[in-house]
Amino acid sequence: MAGDVELSRRGVLMVGSATAALTAVSSADAQAPLSEPAPTLMSVSLEVNGASQSLEIDTRTTLLDLLREHLHLTGTKKGCDHGQCGACTVIVDGQRINACLSLTVMNEGAKVTTIEGLGQPGDLHPMQAAFIKHDGYQCGYCTPGQICSAVAVLDEIRAGVPSHVSASLMDRPRVTNEEIRERMSGNICRCGAYSNIAEAMAEVAGGRA
Repeated sequence: MAGDVELSRRGVLMVGSATAALTAVSSADAQAPLSEPAPTLMSVSLEVNGASQSLEIDTRTTLLDLLREHLHLTGTKKGCDHGQCGACTVIVDGQRINACLSLTVMNEGAKVTTIEGLGQPGDLHPMQAAFIKHDGYQCGYCTPGQICSAVAVLDEIRAGVPSHVSASLMDRPRVTNEEIRERMSGNICRCGAYSNIAEAMAEVAGGRA
């Protein structure tokens, strides 16, 4: 019985010593500064608004950050940065994407169109002009993404791409209020200008939504 007690005491002492040693090491490690890992760089070439761009970029850089921070095209907005609000929508090779979810290196050789590439003051894209006419914006923060998405949506409908609300997968979809609202549902307007946006899109499409 006395031997068992002695063994237990020794076990407690050994555990206590090991814990103290680990605590000392952990404290020392916690005080040591962590070194920043060197970024991995890659050369990327793509076309942005008709101009060729060749850059050496950190492989972690999103297309959104490339446009805003490296090319200084700040029309494309950073909203949620999680692909949920649509403020960063741009057109890549004819299709709309959330630039915050796309790495720059994924777009090697792509043709990117931002709001600056659609039109400029004095030479507006028809969709930009329609947004102004129908007051399709209020604070304006989401507007670049809304317009890029709206242009791509009408292209999708013209190409016969169905949506969740299309009545038939075989028949060509029409520009209806239901189609517009479904296809634009990924672009959030916190000001609530949705009805005006739909009117602007309908006018550009040549019909009434």
